[in-house]
Amino acid sequence: MSDVPAQPWKNGGGLTREVVSWPPGAGVDDFLWRISVARIDADGPFSRFAGIDRVITLLSGPGVLLRGSFAADADAAVNAPADAHALTTPLAPFAFSGDVDIDCALQGGPSEDFNVMSRRGSVNATVAVVEQTGDLPADLPAITHGLVLAVGSEWEVVAADGARHMLPSGAGLWWADSSQTLQVRSRTDTPNSENQIPNAANAGAGASGRTGLIVVAFDMLAPKR
Repeated sequence: MSDVPAQPWKNGGGLTREVVSWPPGAGVDDFLWRISVARIDADGPFSRFAGIDRVITLLSGPGVLLRGSFAADADAAVNAPADAHALTTPLAPFAFSGDVDIDCALQGGPSEDFNVMSRRGSVNATVAVVEQTGDLPADLPAITHGLVLAVGSEWEVVAADGARHMLPSGAGLWWADSSQTLQVRSRTDTPNSENQIPNAANAGAGASGRTGLIVVAFDMLAPKR
């Protein structure tokens, strides 16, 4: 992602590279969903995002210890009623509310994380990881707004219309307002890829023994009347 500008955090504890947000041109106050990669260099607080649900996934590095009242908002997409979470396992998504005050503590050095945000009440986001498939491909459900990102291994992605994309580790694809039914398969070679997100991750998860394909799906909710 060398071509994507890095935005330093106000507290100097890291930087963020925005991969994509929707709708196009939306800012922090009006996006429906947002995907970014962040590097955490120092202990410190996370920024609050009121009304936003978040999912964070460790990509590389030793990880961080997150401290906060994760059960404070019963309507948020939290997955553990706890006051602390050790984000130290690569490719293990953790969901929490952006309304919560969060502090993080490095667990041995800088880390890189994959971040998904969605506006509560307008979008439901899910983040899953497909493990190595071997010779047999895996079929993903139809996704209208989404992204796939290869981490630590190469993946072949085939759309329903036959379009084929080869994603080396650290590359991804995203789409919006277009239902896609994808077939994915892990590969052992390193092909070139078109229409990809270059260097979206350093693919460090592979060094710790876990590789896979991150799959993000956004369910756009109908406006309430």
